Amino acid sequence: MTPPAHGHGTGSKGPLAQASGSAGEAAPPSLSALIVARNEAARLPDCLASVAFADEVVVVLDRSTDASAEIAHAAGARVVEGAWGLEGARRNAGLAACASDWVLEVDADERVSPDLAAAIRRVIAGSAFAWHQVRVDNYVGDRLVRHGWAGSFGTTSVPRLSRRGAKVWGAQRVHPALTWTGREGPRIEEGALIHLVDRDISDMLRRLDKYSSAKAADLLASGDIGTLSGNLRRFVSRAFKSYVSRKGYREGGWGVLLAFCTGAFPLLAYLKARLEPEKHGP
Repeated sequence: MTPPAHGHGTGSKGPLAQASGSAGEAAPPSLSALIVARNEAARLPDCLASVAFADEVVVVLDRSTDASAEIAHAAGARVVEGAWGLEGARRNAGLAACASDWVLEVDADERVSPDLAAAIRRVIAGSAFAWHQVRVDNYVGDRLVRHGWAGSFGTTSVPRLSRRGAKVWGAQRVHPALTWTGREGPRIEEGALIHLVDRDISDMLRRLDKYSSAKAADLLASGDIGTLSGNLRRFVSRAFKSYVSRKGYREGGWGVLLAFCTGAFPLLAYLKARLEPEKHGP
């Protein structure tokens, strides 16, 4: 199955920003789309096109040296450039730069489906909550992999839509913790955030290596890297969760790969922290 294509509209003003309300009628809630990226010139145009329905598009570029800034400017986005050592810090900088009532966070390897765009507009028009999860369709190459995502290696639901000021990212190097102000609302079931998560198997394994190295640094910084026996048990329990509980078996060999990577992530992080602390420590 091929990921859905999107038109390449430009500008950051969506239809509600252009509409004029009648006298005395309250303006509808505004929406910022936030994209945080580093050297993503190849994937940024399609991502920007998919969020053109927002009233404002903010692109945060972390030490980018490619054409990302020019591409974002050409699409009508507001660009914030800088250098941040941690993912949470650059995402918090992006949230602070957004001026709308609501913020939708999208990564450069993600696209907002038209159905999700329409659902987001409808939800923010009447929501009494502070944040909502959205569904995720994960692609490996051109294959939609629906089952088997678990733990820190992938997910089918993410909390990306929030009121301005409701969300703060933590200081961890990989998958930072989130602090919320306000109540969580129902998940948005219509449409999906299309995530082009990996190009192929080699890309998946490179991501496993990158994530486990970042997690090893977090473990060393915490002063508690865990134990070999504990992480061996986590390997088994996480692989089981991915393959059985999350129905990875329905994906054939792809499910086996996901189960392996999901289980191996914490074990590899522990082994890197234990055996190679000089490579991953402060």
